Amino acid sequence: MAGHAASNSLEAAILSGFKMTKVTLHYDLSRKLTEEDFSNVAAVHSVYGMVRVAMAPSLDKITVDYDASRLMKDDVEAALAKYGIPVAHRAAAL
Repeated sequence: MAGHAASNSLEAAILSGFKMTKVTLHYDLSRKLTEEDFSNVAAVHSVYGMVRVAMAPSLDKITVDYDASRLMKDDVEAALAKYGIPVAHRAAAL
């Protein structure tokens, strides 16, 4: 019914104009990504709060955008490890 309070938290967030806190991290990889890795990179997108995982054209770096209101840096790194992304270390800030 119109005019009533939101019935669930998703609807409440939408109605309240919920803002995402987007954070970008850059990672060097321990090896270049191969064709076999591409499906794992795509699977990282299924993690709630993960916005984007972009591969560098050289395939030796990735950039990860995530919603910091949903995930912490450790969560992002755990997801990358879970899906076998060969992260060497977080790259220095640009």
